[in-house]
Amino acid sequence: MPSPTPPPPPASTGPAPSPGSRRSRAARFREHLAAERQAAELYRRLAGSATGEQRDALLELVDVELGHAAHWEDKLRELGEPVPDPARFRAQLRTRVLGQAAQRLGLRRVLPVVERAERADAGTYDQDPDATATMAADERGHAQVLSSIVDGTIRDDTEQLRGAAAIAAREPWHRADRSGSVRAAVFGVSDGLVSNTALVMGFAGSGVGTRTVLFAGLAGLMAGSFSMAAGEYVSIASQKEMYEREIDLERRELEEKPEEERAELVLIYRAKGLPRDEAERLADRIMTDPDVALNTLAREELGLDPEDLGSPWGAAASSFLAFALGAFVVVLPYLVASGRTALILAIGLAVAALLAVGVGVGVLGGRAPWRSAARQLLVGGLAASATYLIGALIGVSGAS
Repeated sequence: MPSPTPPPPPASTGPAPSPGSRRSRAARFREHLAAERQAAELYRRLAGSATGEQRDALLELVDVELGHAAHWEDKLRELGEPVPDPARFRAQLRTRVLGQAAQRLGLRRVLPVVERAERADAGTYDQDPDATATMAADERGHAQVLSSIVDGTIRDDTEQLRGAAAIAAREPWHRADRSGSVRAAVFGVSDGLVSNTALVMGFAGSGVGTRTVLFAGLAGLMAGSFSMAAGEYVSIASQKEMYEREIDLERRELEEKPEEERAELVLIYRAKGLPRDEAERLADRIMTDPDVALNTLAREELGLDPEDLGSPWGAAASSFLAFALGAFVVVLPYLVASGRTALILAIGLAVAALLAVGVGVGVLGGRAPWRSAARQLLVGGLAASATYLIGALIGVSGAS
């Protein structure tokens, strides 16, 4: 009897990917899968050298990495590609060496090396279209967990857990200005002061009349102010759009995979020093309200405040006014005086303003105010002196 005719293949519902595209995607999926399996094995070996909360945290990282590996296994199956057999998996030399070093030298001697690698690879999935937003956030959170073990926030059986408040008390120097307005204002004043002082000194050094110097100063003020405002608007608007996209991705992950997001919250709060049962209770309470859950995940996982993502118009206005204020300092003397008197007044006001701005920059950056003031005066003074000399040389050569 002749063999039956095989049924025709099902009709394609869309354009098939090119072989090259399919091969490259399959290669990328296998690469990600291998990396996730290696990471899970490394954390498993490190957990073997840990106790208490440290061991639990590392084993949770193992579960996270295996979950990522399962994602890439599914992606390979979707392409009809074979999945590498886990039974044939072998730990790389680096994984074996780090695991042995943790056993012989102690976990905290090895974790800084692993933490640096995690921070370097934190953005691996940020631009990968086949990875989920949760995976990208997980990778960023791994370094935080390792850092918490290194600094003792997550402790072993011989130590007491410290709360997140202890960390905040130890690090009072952190600043929060996500809107960008304060930063734009302070550095806008600095830019306006330095650039327009240099411009006015250049014209003054050339020996031109007071009205010409005044016109140059006003032109520099207006041009610089509008340029700063436009640049700051584009910068903050782009940043805000990126933050909104991350929050939207987090919202979808919360709707589609609430259990994974709950597990991430538990891991985050344990990294802050809470015992497992307290972290789970807190995560359960947060997850009961979707809005609260999204707000908390945005703050804790992404480091964003959904209510304060920055105002492009506010930052642009701050930059415009700040630059204009700084630039006006050396213009003012030429509005009320002329000749050498205006020049001396402009130099005196510029010196005082440079010192004041330097103190502000130091306070904002958490540095010694007077050291920052001296640096600001040195930089501004060098710029003004250089343009004054260039203007004088040009003026002399023009006169001759």
